This record gives sequence, structure tokens and C-alpha cells, in this order.
Amino acid sequence: MDIKIHGVTREVLSEALAQANKARAQIREVMKGALAEPRTEVSKYAPKMTTFNIDPDKIRDVIGTGGKVINDIIAKCDNVKIDVEDSGRISINKAKEMIDNIVREAKVGEIYEGEVTRVEEYGAFVNLFGTTDGLCHVSRLDWNYVEDATKFVKLGDKLKVVVIGLEEGKIKLSHREFLEKPEGYVERPERKPGNDRPRGGKDFRGGHGKGGNRH
Repeated sequence: MDIKIHGVTREVLSEALAQANKARAQIREVMKGALAEPRTEVSKYAPKMTTFNIDPDKIRDVIGTGGKVINDIIAKCDNVKIDVEDSGRISINKAKEMIDNIVREAKVGEIYEGEVTRVEEYGAFVNLFGTTDGLCHVSRLDWNYVEDATKFVKLGDKLKVVVIGLEEGKIKLSHREFLEKPEGYVERPERKPGNDRPRGGKDFRGGHGKGGNRH
């Protein structure tokens, strides 16, 4: 040790260190008596800090116009502090899931079981995560012909879907992959929203109307 105080001899220093070592050992024994080993779980009252990185291009989405998005997250999470760096590094002690959902992007092939948030004649919109919805077109709801999506699914239903396409920021979903495919099924051309529906065709079983895929 670098001791510059005049009058402190080697003997005095040696005695002080020996006493400190003895006191340290006594303190350790008291601590072990109170807690023999570290806890495997952190107390729910202990402050928690999470640090992770996002794409820097997504920072503006997390912040929002005038800080609206990040302030909304802070308001919804009690006693949260969020630091966002220009590099995309984010430090928070709560609300990680909300931020993950903002910067998350759906990928083709991913499977979700989401809630139906809107139903139109041409298809159903399903929430995948956060505020991200995708469209399950009426032709992808069932292998059999569905004329009107509002007759097949309703608002608030849970629908298992798979992402089949990403076009200009729009997410295309399909539900029929989770249903049994009818024997002799023939693929129909997809009906675009707003287009007139095909009329008067026969289904693959030889009947009319919904209940089968019509040629």
C-alpha cells in the first residue's frame, strides 16, 4: 500500500491489515448465517434493468411523433425509465415487450394465433403482435369456397394463421393450412377486394353455392 502519512510504520500497517482481515472473515460468517448462497431468483421488489439493441432505423418508431409512443409506454408501465441511444441501444427497467412489438417484423412462414380485429366481406384482419395486423383473404380462410368472410369468422375470434406474403408493408395471412384439405381440391384465383364475386359456378362436389371450391 502507498502510505504517505509520516509516523505510520510497517509494523503499524501490518497490524491494521491483520485486524481488517479478521474483521472481514467475521463479517463473511455473519452474512453466510443470514444467506448461505445467492438466491436463484431476484425479488419482485428489486429494480430490474434490461438492455437490448434494435435497428437504428426503428428508433423513430419507438419514440413516435413528439415522443408520443415512448411517453405512452412510460405511462402504461409504472415507474419505468427508458434510455434510447443513437446506436439503437435501449436500456429499460420495464416495458421491453411493448418495445419489442413496435420494432418486430413478421416473416413469411411464421405462425400466429391472433385475435380478429376487423372483418370485411373480402377477408379478416388478424392481430399478430402489438399493433401489427395482417389480412387473411376470404380465399385463404378455408379450402372450401367462402363467399363472405363475415359468415365464416367474427370480431374477437381467435384465428390461427401463417404468414404467406409481405407486399408493400402489407402482411398476407392464411388459415386454411390448419384445416383438412378436401380430396380433389382445385385452386381458385384469388378475388381482389372490391372485385365482383364469381357467380353461378359449381363446386368440386357438383353442387352450387358455398360449401365447396368452385371451378
